[in-house]
Amino acid sequence: MAPPLNRRTLLQSAILAAAVPGIGGGAVAAASAATLPPPSAWALRPFPLDTVKLGSGIFASKRQLMLDHARGYDVNRLLQVFRANAGLSTLNAVAPGGWEGLDGEANGNLRGHYTGHFLTMLSQAYASTGDQAYADKIRAMVGALTEVREALRSDPRMLAVTGKWGGAHENVRGSYQYVDLPAAVLGGAAAITLSVWVKPTHNANWQRVFDFGNNTTRYMYLAARNASGVPRFAITTSGPGGEQGLNGTAALPLNQWSHLAVTLSGSTGTLYVNGTAVAQNTSMTLNPSVLGTLTNNWLGRSNFSGDPVFAGAFDEFNVWSRALTAAEITSLQTNEAKTSSAGLGNLASYYFFATTGGTFADASGRGLTATLRRTWGGPSHPGFLAAYPETQFIELESMTSGDYTRVWAPYYTAHKILKGLLDAYLATDDARALDLASGMCDWMYSRLSKLPDATLQRMWGIFSSGEFGGIVETIVDLHSITGKAEHLALAKLFDLDRLIDACAANTDILDGLHANQHIPIFTGYVRLYDATGETRYLTAAKNFWGMVIPQRMYGIGGTSTAEFWKARGLIAGTISDTNAETCCAYNLLKLSRMLFFHDQDPKYMDYYERALYNQVLGSKQDKADAEKPLVTYFIGLTPGHVRDYTPKQGTTCCEGTGMESATKYQDSVYFKKADNSALYVNLYSPSTLTWSEKGVTVTQTTDYPREQGSTLTIGGGSASFELKLRVPSWATSGFKVTVNGSAVSGTPAAGSYFTVSRTWRSGDTVRVTIPFRLRVEKALDDPSLQTLFYGPVNLVGRNSATSHLQVGLYRNAALSGDLLPSLTPVSGKPLHYTLAGTEFAPFHEGTEDPTHAYVRRAEPKVVFGNTDSGVANPAKSDGTTLLDEIWAGAPFADKNALVTRVQSVVNTWVGAGLLGQADGEKVVGTARGATFVP
Repeated sequence: MAPPLNRRTLLQSAILAAAVPGIGGGAVAAASAATLPPPSAWALRPFPLDTVKLGSGIFASKRQLMLDHARGYDVNRLLQVFRANAGLSTLNAVAPGGWEGLDGEANGNLRGHYTGHFLTMLSQAYASTGDQAYADKIRAMVGALTEVREALRSDPRMLAVTGKWGGAHENVRGSYQYVDLPAAVLGGAAAITLSVWVKPTHNANWQRVFDFGNNTTRYMYLAARNASGVPRFAITTSGPGGEQGLNGTAALPLNQWSHLAVTLSGSTGTLYVNGTAVAQNTSMTLNPSVLGTLTNNWLGRSNFSGDPVFAGAFDEFNVWSRALTAAEITSLQTNEAKTSSAGLGNLASYYFFATTGGTFADASGRGLTATLRRTWGGPSHPGFLAAYPETQFIELESMTSGDYTRVWAPYYTAHKILKGLLDAYLATDDARALDLASGMCDWMYSRLSKLPDATLQRMWGIFSSGEFGGIVETIVDLHSITGKAEHLALAKLFDLDRLIDACAANTDILDGLHANQHIPIFTGYVRLYDATGETRYLTAAKNFWGMVIPQRMYGIGGTSTAEFWKARGLIAGTISDTNAETCCAYNLLKLSRMLFFHDQDPKYMDYYERALYNQVLGSKQDKADAEKPLVTYFIGLTPGHVRDYTPKQGTTCCEGTGMESATKYQDSVYFKKADNSALYVNLYSPSTLTWSEKGVTVTQTTDYPREQGSTLTIGGGSASFELKLRVPSWATSGFKVTVNGSAVSGTPAAGSYFTVSRTWRSGDTVRVTIPFRLRVEKALDDPSLQTLFYGPVNLVGRNSATSHLQVGLYRNAALSGDLLPSLTPVSGKPLHYTLAGTEFAPFHEGTEDPTHAYVRRAEPKVVFGNTDSGVANPAKSDGTTLLDEIWAGAPFADKNALVTRVQSVVNTWVGAGLLGQADGEKVVGTARGATFVP
């Protein structure tokens, strides 16, 4: 374990390192191989994805659906928003939309995040399958992002497209580019004509074709669309209320060239569209001469900061110091200005002919060169990479409360991109991906290291806007490759001290917090412990885990309601149609896995099985789709809820993590001890492990969870190691292990690992038997609200009723305590059962059936072995019933043991006045006469 390092030491080291010439764009010499060095603090080590191959089964079937989606999706669609931000050609690709587009929720302020998720999915797909198609997509994306960063590092350059007369310049929507004209462009003219060809590509209102002004008081503009969707010209010296204007009569068509012209002379102003005068105002008193010298003379940008930048192309912008005649305007419709009767503008004339730079020569003879600019200037550091301007990062630094319509988690989005790039590097050894990732961290460090600690604490505590996801984990991972001191220092700049200190002290402050904003933070803090040795990070993470599981956990392994946590222990009281955000389960799995590397407490892997086999598997629809990954956002636990696999507007965070989950199902099936002396079998899943250090393979053959056990076969050479087999906490009896047909001595304990130590040889076979039984788990705040489990499988009722199903389970309970005999198996459908006319099926099946994840337990009569005693089932004030207390004694060795238990409990209840003597005798007599399943 590394010695503790304080924040000051790290920052001083980083400052010294940053003083060395060079930036993130250079080669990272420390990266000699595409592997992450395992932390010395980890007692266990994971196996790379490419060493664990999935066999056929439910995981492989779900994964194939996602692999097909990954293979078929056009990555140019994902790159569209990045290229647009850099002013590059988008190759006519259509952005995915939803959260990954400008028209999505909160103005598309999260765009770029989904691209990072997709890169991670591709990287995992390539590592898992070795299919070159995924590597090709990765390299194409990395190459494009490298071009994007290079373009962002430079001043914007003309994007040449086919124009009305030849070349033209296009402002791609999302580029935030405009043409800046010199102050003298209007020449103080009292009479004027402005003429331009435009090809709008988006229908947002108030996009400016041109705007000449100082502010929002003195200006003259032409908008392609006003509030009514038609062109508008206006001039004013007293703001919007004093505008003298001209309005068109019809909207300009999208993706077609249209000619616009405005003439002002004396008191008359005229607006022309495609050569036709569509509006005239004969009472105008304002003209450019009264505006004076203006500082903002723009094509495509408004003096009102809230207005959108013009999206589309410009060709031929001319300004004359006179009002052209109608005939001259007509001549411009079929001729370039230079060959028209009007001639070139004498005040300004721009052809927008192709150029490799970002300046446009003035053909008027006045030498008024125009310059292409970005509304936000440019990146503060050459390592900046995003699908939107740096403005969200800048604005966050002064925010005091969240507003995702202004700033939506920019460091969260940065994390997804950073993680995707790091995963791309690890999968393909593409140095460009590492360079991009390292540069991003250099840029973030350059921003955040300048901020006071109080500012950082305020930022990270802001809901939504300050969310930063799992960025700390990824930065520490990157640091393990680059070795750059500023990268580790950067990771510590995300310390949220209030949260860390409270959790380290085991003080629960989670009530009211956004769940997924905080879960991935702790995975990062565990990695900071690995890198610095500061124990508060690990202690906080362990305590935090215990505050969520089981205190705020639903049976399927999920957590949160409407994305937030409520009070500790409140489960039934939070059930809604917005429970269990899928991202939360994804991140809790990551945290549980990482904590297990440090502390081999089986509870972490028990949770892993629960959440993986239920919520995570069930969040993926069992259906192919080329456009969508088909993953849930919320999983409602209200009665009759139908899962939505195309949530919100699409490309959400949960669809992103869902893509990742479905391409790494095998990542925690096996772990090894750091010294290779033991192999942990954490999950029973058909798979083949290649353990190169030992020279062996381990093939697991099973149809688990449709099969109650698994067979492991050793291949390759011989090797000595401990085989540690997880005994699930629910496997309370009957767990058995044989090696080559012989029983292994020892007593497996539920919620532990059973160890078999020997020298293994090729052909050795280990059979693990894991009997399932039906059990219930009760909501912490309402014991009558229960969810059913058969082994690891959560069973949900498929019923359209919108109130909780009333369910009785003791009717034919087995002597073992197994409640399954009260249900009837459905022929030909493994793990499907019926009860009282309702079919119960595995939660992991990704269907659109209305489901009941929780049922209302109702045992109105005392019934044994399907024999009704005729006696009502009495209950104590806490809700515990007579049958509850009787069956709490299970398992029973035989029927006599059960009858003895019944007699004892009845005597107690009769003595307490809770049950009449005669009824008690009926209960005991019914138990004696009944026939029980063993």
